[in-house]
Amino acid sequence: MAKKAPRRTAERILEVTLELFNRFGEPNVSTTLISAEMGISPGNLYYHYPAKDELINALFDRYEVALNSLLNASDNVRDVEDAWFFMHTLFELIWQYRFLYRDLNDLLSKNRRLETHFQTVLKNKTRSVKALLDSMNRTGALRMDSREMEPTATSMVVVLTYWLSFEYVRDPRKALEPESAQAALLRGAQHVLNLLVPYLEAGQRAHLLSLVGAYTSPLAH
Repeated sequence: MAKKAPRRTAERILEVTLELFNRFGEPNVSTTLISAEMGISPGNLYYHYPAKDELINALFDRYEVALNSLLNASDNVRDVEDAWFFMHTLFELIWQYRFLYRDLNDLLSKNRRLETHFQTVLKNKTRSVKALLDSMNRTGALRMDSREMEPTATSMVVVLTYWLSFEYVRDPRKALEPESAQAALLRGAQHVLNLLVPYLEAGQRAHLLSLVGAYTSPLAH
């Protein structure tokens, strides 16, 4: 049992750090605050993570593993319903690690490892969205010239990557609070998929509108 204690402490440190980063923003959370929140000494925290960047990198590594697993499923998207579920699941993961997106530019300017790895994240997202478009094209859910796929995929990735920043700018006090999550995720999925409307088969376009209405109308009350 004693051998497992350090690992449990390290795991708990990451859990608490993620919660604090998401709540207050990474620049506003010190290692002193993390150790105080956990009720451990700063020395105990430094034993597991000698620098704040190591906490950030460990959390990013977890995010990247989960993201790549999800992105690999994009070529199984056959229609609007699959695409809606895929995008919403992707936004849920982004929300889980939302500090990365809220503080993205600041993090990249300070952390060289994150700078290079996030470029890979963007490439993987774009490749995944292109696979989604290609799959939907093959099934007839949409009609898109191969020359339109790259710019459309890039536009979708831009919205995916900066949606939470947009939400935060619109309402800095509430946008990234847990009670705002569901509405923010639905809006994000809706706006990403709305980029496909000009290309969707008529029945698929109608289905997308019905999905948006079904999921967003309860939020208006």
